[in-house]
Amino acid sequence: MNTYTKIASPHHEDVTLKVIRGHFVTPNSHINAYIDMTTMKTRQSEARASARALAGGFAPGLVVDTIVCMDNTEVIGAFLAEELEKAGIGNENLHRTKYVCTPEYDTYGQMIFRDNMRIMMQDKRIMLLLASTTTGKTLSRAVDAIQYHGGSVVAVAAIFSTLREVGDIKVHALFSGNEVEAYENYPAAECRMCGEGIPIDAVCNGFGYTEVNH
Repeated sequence: MNTYTKIASPHHEDVTLKVIRGHFVTPNSHINAYIDMTTMKTRQSEARASARALAGGFAPGLVVDTIVCMDNTEVIGAFLAEELEKAGIGNENLHRTKYVCTPEYDTYGQMIFRDNMRIMMQDKRIMLLLASTTTGKTLSRAVDAIQYHGGSVVAVAAIFSTLREVGDIKVHALFSGNEVEAYENYPAAECRMCGEGIPIDAVCNGFGYTEVNH
């Protein structure tokens, strides 16, 4: 199951995805392909290239005070802050620089920000950065949590997304379901692979995957 194929972005030739085919269980669904972004998130050159490509999708004039990084995308987020500034997307923070942070989760899986993080949330314009979003459930919960903490989500950036928007906010993604051929995503109770008796290969989330021993 460790074999993968590489897919180059149709718009950014220096950005590629690694796709592993199989039967995967995520917190929100079952999927037939795991999008492996490990090196994209951790390798300096790939993270910078991804950030540069993402920044190019936003028009000058947008104001972003804070980038909230989900799915272990903090390295990309740091580069993205720099690339957004270069692209004319400024901020209105006191020190004239963007905040880059990651949320914490409580025992119920709810996103929280501690009191010392409130300066990055309260009355701030937030860009959400995700590795992937398919069902929209995690994204919607993130928007609700940020609003609860006093922030306003003005932009969403993702490496891979099957969604074009969440609410009235457009999702800017480098890859869509169109680039990953025959990508399938099912609610657990409606999974085609489960119905056909195909065993689960791995359990995965935003941090990676763990193979299931049969």
